[in-house]
Amino acid sequence: MISRKYSIIQFGAIVLSIVMGSHSSAVEFSGQVALETRLFFESAAYAQQHADNSSLSIQPEIYHESKDGSSNITFVPFFRLDEGDKQRTHADIRELSWVKLQDELEWRIGVRKVFWGVTESQHLVDIINQTDNIESIDQEEKLGQPMINLSYTTDIGSFDFFVLPYFRERTFASIQGRLRSQPYVDSSKVFYESNDKEKHIDYAFRWAHSVEEWDLGFSYFSGTSRAPRFVVGTDSNGITVLNPYYDIINQLGLDIQATYESWLWKLETIHRSGVGSNNDSYWAFTGGLEYTFYSLIGEATDLGLVIEYSRDDRGVDATSPMQKDIMLGLRFNLNDEQSTDMLIGMISDIDSDAITYSIEANRRLTDNIKLSLEAKIFSDIPSSDVLFPYLKDDYFQVELFYYF
Repeated sequence: MISRKYSIIQFGAIVLSIVMGSHSSAVEFSGQVALETRLFFESAAYAQQHADNSSLSIQPEIYHESKDGSSNITFVPFFRLDEGDKQRTHADIRELSWVKLQDELEWRIGVRKVFWGVTESQHLVDIINQTDNIESIDQEEKLGQPMINLSYTTDIGSFDFFVLPYFRERTFASIQGRLRSQPYVDSSKVFYESNDKEKHIDYAFRWAHSVEEWDLGFSYFSGTSRAPRFVVGTDSNGITVLNPYYDIINQLGLDIQATYESWLWKLETIHRSGVGSNNDSYWAFTGGLEYTFYSLIGEATDLGLVIEYSRDDRGVDATSPMQKDIMLGLRFNLNDEQSTDMLIGMISDIDSDAITYSIEANRRLTDNIKLSLEAKIFSDIPSSDVLFPYLKDDYFQVELFYYF
């Protein structure tokens, strides 16, 4: 498995060397190396799981721009070596793309990451890239997606058209990993609704426009769902597992953000069809506001208050934990030379009273070194909740980045 993942990086390096060989201008090289330690507050819930663990990641970036500035090439490979979870030792191409500018048109071809969304607690409309679930259960980290993307900019907004010729499977922790489901997800056996499997061609469209205080986005996606459902099976050792099943879906999405002085009003909503064996449909939304107190302490510190409400009309049958939840958050930004910031959040399930607490903080120690802290606590999670397997996985994480 790992050798196959390494070959992804090797392939990217070969393609990049061929392309770069045809250009004579300078190449910019940068990137980051990070050491991560994750400490769990309790013993593992399941016998096979590891205890505390550390890992090393590296993400270099190679950037080349043509002499006339009309095109550029970017290559961003990623690799993590993890001591506790063999699945978390993995490699990926986050980006290997060629971008060409032609007046109002912009071509983007290759492997890229595209982000859609405005809310804090979850990004419902963000569907182009697959989630790298072993990097973060928050679904913030994404795998690179092969694509052909044409962007057309007009006075009435930007229009993006996507052809997505290859599907990336979601990553999951192994049986040894913490922050995993029970039974664990066995990705060695994967099911698809499409006979083309991972070679099914997906399509997407997005219109985005800014009108005074309003930022608007409308999107459509047709193809293989990035979020799998699961079927019960057994692994090679006869252990009960969950095998991913990827449906063909259609999704309409709308995201809106309005900025009025210190207020931010946010909304994301989707309607998704083709879900499950009965081709069901559902709608979901996340909406809320953020108010910022500027220069709260002296002339520097800003404090933001965040509140969001999420609803999924599947109710208790939702595969997402955000079926009827409220999120409260405090965002601190010191506006200092060290770029210190912190986000403290709480997500509460209105029906079950389950609560997830989180803290994320960042501070630059030198021009090249940054310290990131993260903590999560899962409280009063009922056995019926999709987060129940994490009940003993409260953790504190320290990550030290070196940028070059």
